[in-house]
Amino acid sequence: MPGHAILSHGLHSSPAATKVSALARVAEQLGWTCERPDYTDLDATRDIARVNDRLQRLVERCRQAPRPLVLAGSSMGAYISALASLEVPCAGLFLIAPPVHLEGYPRLLRAAVVPTVIVHGWNDEICPVGDVIRWAQRRHDRLLVVDDGHRLEGHVEFCAETFGRFLAGLA
Repeated sequence: MPGHAILSHGLHSSPAATKVSALARVAEQLGWTCERPDYTDLDATRDIARVNDRLQRLVERCRQAPRPLVLAGSSMGAYISALASLEVPCAGLFLIAPPVHLEGYPRLLRAAVVPTVIVHGWNDEICPVGDVIRWAQRRHDRLLVVDDGHRLEGHVEFCAETFGRFLAGLA
């Protein structure tokens, strides 16, 4: 049975961002409902401490969301999705280019032990792929590494198709 997906955009992006929009399209085609919280007001401050506010906003949305719930996000959106999974029950995580740590922010990336798929670029200039490989290996997550940079501009449809297979596998 389909569920609900909360799709979180990256830093200095928006709910209309290319990747989360592609994920939403695929989810809806599979009968899932979805929402894309807006964090642009928090991002505008350029204050790393606002990560806590982003996380709190997501957790509040999760608590009100229908189940089963899947959390997905790109970059900072992936980071807060993973952290939120420790506070609210979710059926799975789909993380695109997640940072394992953020400079100036004390919390390392942690996530609930749930089915998790990570898509990352070999040439990610912001979130080093080696960090993500080690993080995913410790957790035994499914990690797909592609020939692209942080924005995965050449792999938007690949991310969407992979998300669709992930959701179908949870049903």
